[in-house]
Amino acid sequence: MFKIPPVSAARLPELLRAMPKAELHIHIEGSLEPELIFALAQRNGLQLPYASVAELRSAYAFCNLQSFLDIYYAGASVLRHEQDFYDLAHAYLARAARDRVLHAEIFFDPQTHTARGVAIETVIDGLHRACAEARTGLGISATLILCFLRHLSEKAAFETLEQAEPLLDKIVGVGLDSSEQGHPPEKFARVFARCRERGLHLVAHAGEEGPPAYIWSALDVLRVERIDHGVQAVHDAALMQRLAHQRIALTVCPLSNQKLCVFPSLAQHNLGRLLDAGLAATVNSDDPAYFGGYINENFTQVFAATGLTARQAYQLAFNSFEASFAGNADKRLWQHQLKESFERFVEHDY
Repeated sequence: MFKIPPVSAARLPELLRAMPKAELHIHIEGSLEPELIFALAQRNGLQLPYASVAELRSAYAFCNLQSFLDIYYAGASVLRHEQDFYDLAHAYLARAARDRVLHAEIFFDPQTHTARGVAIETVIDGLHRACAEARTGLGISATLILCFLRHLSEKAAFETLEQAEPLLDKIVGVGLDSSEQGHPPEKFARVFARCRERGLHLVAHAGEEGPPAYIWSALDVLRVERIDHGVQAVHDAALMQRLAHQRIALTVCPLSNQKLCVFPSLAQHNLGRLLDAGLAATVNSDDPAYFGGYINENFTQVFAATGLTARQAYQLAFNSFEASFAGNADKRLWQHQLKESFERFVEHDY
């Protein structure tokens, strides 16, 4: 990494917002803003249990992962048609492009929708169309990662994979999300083995609320390439060494961690500790409509709370490109653009 001069605390937020970055942990259903929920409900002739956008937004008070998931699934119920999914993805991608996201790898939960009678083709085709148009229309590269809901059965996951089989050319990988506690990664070992045979990239949520043992299982049993969240790794020194040595990326989501009480406050977040230990940590927004901020808010708020520096900002953004499933040519181009953005900013600062 090239030498980065100090950047004043007053100007650091500007740098964080302006620097190119990738987002590797974004649940598209979690970007469903209350305004779009009401618009889609009206378009689809649905009645919501909330009188207004303000009343719905005020319900976004969570004490843990499950209390969030309850309202998250309720919000997703307005998504019925291919155009709904297109509109959802397009809205996120337009926002991400404004935040200087050059590449996004978007999680989606097909089981949330197929359980309501929505065909998996409807989900994937709508999301994929928005991603395909985004590079030329918005200047952002985007791919899809199909996630299995871990609170459901292995059988249900296999059924979802079978439904998605004709559409696998429209996704880049698979993941594992939803309620972590009580649902260890090994529950889905055979599903992930099948996906690996299909040539798909593999990721999994582990070590958000669950113990370090879940991260070990995700690595050794599921054989994932990235760990989503992973902040509980700090409680296992051997695991920290392995993650650092193998450059296994962690897709950290600071505002989500705060909102779900993984950390009592952002000031106590361990992002700096992960970086100091040599881990390939990244910053992401998780479910931004529900957790109070998109990727730039995650950067600016966690930096303000913890005192992280411009050098660490560069490392986080560099890691995000390196850990992506994009081609090497794109990665090098984006990392070069990142370096240029820092050089321009520093020149202007002095």
